[in-house]
Amino acid sequence: MTDRPISRFPVPTLSTLPEDIRARIEAVQEKAGFVPNVFLALAHRPDEARAFFAYHDALMEKDGGLTKAEREMIVVATSAANSCQYCVIAHGAILRIRAKNPLIADQIATNYRKADITPRQRAMLDFALKTAERSEEINETDYASLSAHGFDQEDAWDIASIAAFFAMSNRMANAMSIPPNPEFYAMGRETREG
Repeated sequence: MTDRPISRFPVPTLSTLPEDIRARIEAVQEKAGFVPNVFLALAHRPDEARAFFAYHDALMEKDGGLTKAEREMIVVATSAANSCQYCVIAHGAILRIRAKNPLIADQIATNYRKADITPRQRAMLDFALKTAERSEEINETDYASLSAHGFDQEDAWDIASIAAFFAMSNRMANAMSIPPNPEFYAMGRETREG
């Protein structure tokens, strides 16, 4: 591993951050065992970091027609399409854990159409990728396909919102040159007993 900086922009230390951001980062560190680079990189601009993570949580942590693993599938597939190494690696780790499947993230990042997922999940990712790559082409046929697989209008909103939010996140991670933390690579790779 290299000693590559975690951002091409200034990175604050925990002790210099506003209390609310520091507390959030410390909570993540306690749960994960490390601080994901994106937290410190985005903390360079505290108001934007607060908005970013509030929207992230509103999309990714809520209840609804999509499971938390399916939400991560959207992130991994669209981040791969956007060539965002940080998000593919970081959210791939989260996907492996949430899906309890050590293979799924690599399959989806490489080619979700060949991944071991359900037809429903494939339809979800088709819509997500169209949102990420060709949103101007979305039409009633796309919504009908989602509906045929059991997704309602609120689910369609969620799929599009996650794809759109992570398009922004992917571009910021790439522009800031945020490398994935080494810890992400091994997470969820082996199924655990007990």
